[in-house]
Amino acid sequence: MIHRVQRSSVLLGVSALALTWAGAASAQDAGPSQLDEVIVTAQLREQSATEVPFALTAFDARRLADLGVQDFEELSAFTPGFLVQNQSPNNPGFVMRGITSDSGEATTEPRVSVFQDGVSISKSRGSYVELFDVERIEVAKGPQSTLYGRGALIGAVNVIQNKADLEGISAEARGGVGNLDYRLSELMVNMPVGDTAALRFATRLKSRDGYVDNLLGGPDYNGLNTQAFRLSAAFQPNDRFRFDLIANYQADEAPGTSFKSIAYAPQDPTTGAVLGGRDPWEGAALTPGTNIDGGKPLGLDREVWGVTGIGRVTLSDSLSLTSTTAFRRFDSYEVFDADGISLPLLTAVEDVDGRQWSQEFRLNFDNGGPISAFVGAGYFKEEGSQRTPTEFNERVALAQLAGLLDGTPLARLNTHLPLAAYSNPALINPILGGLGLPAPVIPGIASNLKSSHIEAATNESELESIDLFGDVTWRPTDRLEFAAGVRWTQDDKTTGFSSAVVNGRSVAGGLLAVQQLQGQIAQLVAVGTPAALAQAAQLGAFANGIVGQLATPGAATAPVTAAFPPFGLTFQPTAGNGNLLTQDLEDDGFTWRATARYALSDDSSLYANYARGRRPAVLSAAAPSAPFGAPRFKVVDAEEVDSYEAGFKTTALMDGALSLDGAVYLYDYSNFQTTIQDGTQFITTNAGEARAYGFEGQVFFSPMDTLDLFATYAYSHARFEAGIYDGNRFRLSPDHRASVGLIWSLPIEGGTLEVLPTWSWQSEMFFSDDNDRTDLQTRNFVPDTVVDELQKSYGLLNLRVRFTGEAGDWSVEAFADNLLDEEFIKDAGNTGDSLGMPTFIAGEPRTFGVVIGLKY
Repeated sequence: MIHRVQRSSVLLGVSALALTWAGAASAQDAGPSQLDEVIVTAQLREQSATEVPFALTAFDARRLADLGVQDFEELSAFTPGFLVQNQSPNNPGFVMRGITSDSGEATTEPRVSVFQDGVSISKSRGSYVELFDVERIEVAKGPQSTLYGRGALIGAVNVIQNKADLEGISAEARGGVGNLDYRLSELMVNMPVGDTAALRFATRLKSRDGYVDNLLGGPDYNGLNTQAFRLSAAFQPNDRFRFDLIANYQADEAPGTSFKSIAYAPQDPTTGAVLGGRDPWEGAALTPGTNIDGGKPLGLDREVWGVTGIGRVTLSDSLSLTSTTAFRRFDSYEVFDADGISLPLLTAVEDVDGRQWSQEFRLNFDNGGPISAFVGAGYFKEEGSQRTPTEFNERVALAQLAGLLDGTPLARLNTHLPLAAYSNPALINPILGGLGLPAPVIPGIASNLKSSHIEAATNESELESIDLFGDVTWRPTDRLEFAAGVRWTQDDKTTGFSSAVVNGRSVAGGLLAVQQLQGQIAQLVAVGTPAALAQAAQLGAFANGIVGQLATPGAATAPVTAAFPPFGLTFQPTAGNGNLLTQDLEDDGFTWRATARYALSDDSSLYANYARGRRPAVLSAAAPSAPFGAPRFKVVDAEEVDSYEAGFKTTALMDGALSLDGAVYLYDYSNFQTTIQDGTQFITTNAGEARAYGFEGQVFFSPMDTLDLFATYAYSHARFEAGIYDGNRFRLSPDHRASVGLIWSLPIEGGTLEVLPTWSWQSEMFFSDDNDRTDLQTRNFVPDTVVDELQKSYGLLNLRVRFTGEAGDWSVEAFADNLLDEEFIKDAGNTGDSLGMPTFIAGEPRTFGVVIGLKY
């Protein structure tokens, strides 16, 4: 018997020409096979995806298994209008129709909301979770604030996990091995407890060695090591009440991410010998660790856990009440080599903590008549912090500021020197002389430069938010319906900021401060008035005093005075060398939607909608401009988008064998929030106006019981229309994306053989809103003068071959991802860009393996 695969979604949004599969009842049946639809809850009630008047893609468990999808990045390859970039589980980027949500700052508001069973897990460092034992995943595109709440400016992803089942005992297990020492173990056990309760346990353990060689020894880069567990319980004493309790836990202990500089070849830091090539996918030689927090190696240590309680009670034949209560926490600690070279120029840590509490009540009304509606209220509280210590070797840092490491022809004469050479007076003294320092002080300053200077900044946020929302649908005829909804959100925010020099002042930072003073002195002298000249003389005396003290032995730890402040290198310390200062912000606003749908038949419809999306205002903070100064707080106005969309969906063509859906859309943005780089800091700012328009479409075709075809396509034209980025593309937003695939089922002796090739493709893409333009990188410590931070168009071919036993209780699958071993990058720029040394992260090479599955 050939297994019949369901079509898991009507990917609304003319997203691409998408997916489905079917099987055959018998080998002799060569006629078309009717496609099935999945019931979705994107509008907070159960309905066919064809009835949802906005772009929606839904994947059921079978479709996820057929595609080999285990995480969001793999999911996005087959979802029109949705792209996920996974640098590491701690640093994902969710992109919906050109809009990216990926910042790790505690103060940042997400644009694309991610949910587990209706509970927001949208904060970047806690949002990337394993997709296992899942009932379905719904990807709703377009502004969804009215339905999903704050943070769904441009879309929402809801992962609906399998709940405990009262109907009977069931179990599944899967185990896999592959190249790069890939290991996979999965287990699910479901067991009723009496007649009114049940328990369900599920887990996934997954590991793989890194695919970028570590040329200095130790674990290879870009590997993974994930452990995920879920325990759920259900209590249902009668047909009118059910309560589900779901507890999730995930731990990631991945080796370091290869943020690799391609300015010059990797080298041995002791000898200077060249060890490999410059390409991102070739081996890397990175600084192996840091002295921060006692010293830790490169890598990630992350824990994410949460508990959700969902109660549903049927009050009457037309009224139901749902209560969702949740607590969630995530902690992550990631060490990474931010400069991408073996010399310890800059090594960084991100230490993030987040806690979230939420409660929502929703009352639904539906009596089968022309009116259905829901109203609700929600409360959300969040506390979070992001601490970012950095460590510099000041001699190597000054060499880079002098242009010796940035990949220029002059620099290439000096890039293969061993680390010890940067302490040699023959190299460092001319660099200091180039800063205009008097010759007598140069030896003293050179000896005071620190091999390990550490400073740290922390941003914190506390948020309390209240939501009131409602939505009503009116059906004047059996075929025509209108819907309207509104949500009001009120936020109380407190932003805190602190910064400190951890092991004494930066001598190099003091030199940079003197250079800034010299620039001010030159400006005053040019003015030429007596008052200006007098001020110039005062500043000159102050600068000369600093230079003299920097040359005195023990300058880094000398007492702090008004004449000798505790200079930082990348950011200046707050008062008391680390005092936390806070500021409050109150923000509120409305979002709304209006939709219309006309049913051409029970299986086809036309729709149009208008929606207002809103990303709440942000109170960002930056380090003081001078030592012991006040943090610079800035209110970034709420980002708003007006969305217009029209689409068509049908599952009725060719007697149900052909399914099509598509949509066109237009977005107008105001107060577009983006990130600019100031030194090594990333600051949220208002980029003004922007516009995006596009088309998404998909097709599913099952010409016979043994063959299913799908294709998807998305076009997105997303551009800035004002400010410094005028005309630039949105980051992580290719203009074109597509995927195609098929499922060919062959009945053979003892079971069914399925062959599942898929191919996904995307056009050229930039990794930052500045599009790597050199004129927009003048605020960097070292300007980046090479335009190379982009990925040209590329495609990935995957293949799965599966044999399933006749009873469906066992299977063997062979898989190969990136079968043609395409070389590509998944990110470029990063913190190293501020030093004129952008770093690059290579995408996954060809991987392959075998998975065995058992089912009871």
